[in-house]
Amino acid sequence: MSIASAIPLASSLVPTLEPRVARRRTHPRAVGAVLAEVEMADVALFEFAGGSAAVFTTRSPKKATPNEDAAALLPIDSFTGVLAVADGLGGHAGGERASRLAVETLQQSIHAGVTLSPDDNRDWLRGAILDGIEAANQQVLQLGNGAATTLALVEIQNRVVRPYHVGDSVILLTGQRGKLKLQTIAHSPIGYAVEAGLLNEEDAIHHNERHVISNVIGSDQMRIEIGPPIEMAPRDTLLLTSDGLVDNLLPSEIVELVRSGPIELAVRALVDEASRRMTAGEGQGPSKPDDLTVIAYRPS
Repeated sequence: MSIASAIPLASSLVPTLEPRVARRRTHPRAVGAVLAEVEMADVALFEFAGGSAAVFTTRSPKKATPNEDAAALLPIDSFTGVLAVADGLGGHAGGERASRLAVETLQQSIHAGVTLSPDDNRDWLRGAILDGIEAANQQVLQLGNGAATTLALVEIQNRVVRPYHVGDSVILLTGQRGKLKLQTIAHSPIGYAVEAGLLNEEDAIHHNERHVISNVIGSDQMRIEIGPPIEMAPRDTLLLTSDGLVDNLLPSEIVELVRSGPIELAVRALVDEASRRMTAGEGQGPSKPDDLTVIAYRPS
């Protein structure tokens, strides 16, 4: 996996945000870039869209091949930005290329929207996101190698967030006291069974068909699920993650670890517990070694 936020594209992915210190832009439609390495040694913290974003990614502890996750932090101005996590499928370079291509294509679409959209058009970002996902689907299909990727994406505008997703990467929104305000439904037979009440979360996390996905970028049947806009309270936490987290921790466990305390420490606690379970084996609870990517955001 790599975190790539290359806007403007001519910057060659040179970061314009540094951990803990964000450069404030004076132009209301300015954009920046964030880049992190494929393997992160620790959680990175950034000022982002009127709040803070903590990011971590690593490959599965059980493999030597590249991390197939990709993620983006796309700051647009001081209070607007886009967060995204993609989880590539197809094995080795195929999955890695698909997730990276999806993120890069999304970047290009938002860059074009920033450049071309009138300043008084408040809906330009939604259009740019949808165009970017559609274009990403075509780009991944054109790889012609059967690779695909999930995508979990959130636009943030003045504390109002709107989720978009394709596949089983997850978006959660929780209050400080642990009230779950949003949880996306995985586009999979198991995800739909949980939503319908046919399976509980405990049974679902151990199900032998949990890996089956029914909707991906890289399919001529791809569909985009868009959630409603939600205004975040000051102490709410927004989480985007690949299935390396949700295949090892239940939603209630994730909420308990991320809902309070410094956001970078909350993400570190999630990563530590997921990593422990990946290496412990099934006897200690759910254990599915996988690439792991987490982005958490809180408004100031």
